[in-house]
Amino acid sequence: MTPHALNPSDRVLIVGATGFVGRRLIPELVKKNVKLRLLVRDLARAAPLLVKGADIEVVQGDLVANAGLAEALRGIHTVYYLVHSMGGKTLFKNEEYAEKDRQAAKNFMAAADASSLQRVIYLGGLGETGDDLSEHLRSRAEIAKILSSGKPSATVLRSAVIIGAGGASYEMLRYLVERLPIMITPKWVETRIQPIAIQDVLAYLVGCLLTPETAGQEFDIGGDEIFTYVEMMQKYAEVRGLAKRFIIRVPVLTPMLSAYWVDLVTPIPSGIAHPLIEGLRNEVVCKDNRIDQYVHITKTSFKDSVLTAFSEETDGPGVTGF
Repeated sequence: MTPHALNPSDRVLIVGATGFVGRRLIPELVKKNVKLRLLVRDLARAAPLLVKGADIEVVQGDLVANAGLAEALRGIHTVYYLVHSMGGKTLFKNEEYAEKDRQAAKNFMAAADASSLQRVIYLGGLGETGDDLSEHLRSRAEIAKILSSGKPSATVLRSAVIIGAGGASYEMLRYLVERLPIMITPKWVETRIQPIAIQDVLAYLVGCLLTPETAGQEFDIGGDEIFTYVEMMQKYAEVRGLAKRFIIRVPVLTPMLSAYWVDLVTPIPSGIAHPLIEGLRNEVVCKDNRIDQYVHITKTSFKDSVLTAFSEETDGPGVTGF
């Protein structure tokens, strides 16, 4: 299906509206006078997301349970698909998240194909394909493939670590660097990464909606700076005015042991930390910058993204009064 450009009368659905990216995307779209609908499992969680004076509808539903999808998709032009399961509270729940994501995407596409939906915009993860891809990144790639298999035209954005208050990867970085002047880390922390500020992710998401030429395409998105994970931690310490961190690499620290360690010193549960840590072995760097031909933004530096994210924190290490 070739989508038509978004008209003022068209409505956009956000799936995953209460998540890290979704809740920030709502006010950005409201600024563009986009009419919205939110699909949420818990109506109470949607109440704080409603912007006064904005045209925002809320539908209760569940992708995994295949509930409320037809109602949510009725009359929708574009869907932002921002659903990501990172794992359970413990490592023992990790086996379930990929299957739940798979089933959710399949249920969504079945409902989408039966509707008049024009476009899907999906935020996935960077990472090479192949047998060595982490389970977390492999799942993201699989969801992108499912969402690209139906009648609506799919736009897939692939990003690495997103720097923003409340994001699991950023919070793990923040707590580790703030709390630990000496760290024992796996050898994978020498892997290269291209982080991106949450405000830049939002700009690309909005830009793709307003640029119909991005339909049916896949884009890598990232900031202007490439680090190893070690360099990123040291850069965070520098931005925060902390002393240089002593980071000791060891070859025997497994993702499971690392996850339990992260669970001890950060608020990130081991079940969420494990897929993130497992993914450290995969280089996550943009292979091209084609999206800049369609969506023009002024990219945020790593320093400014950290300063902005930290200014939004109300508790945690380094925050006054904690």
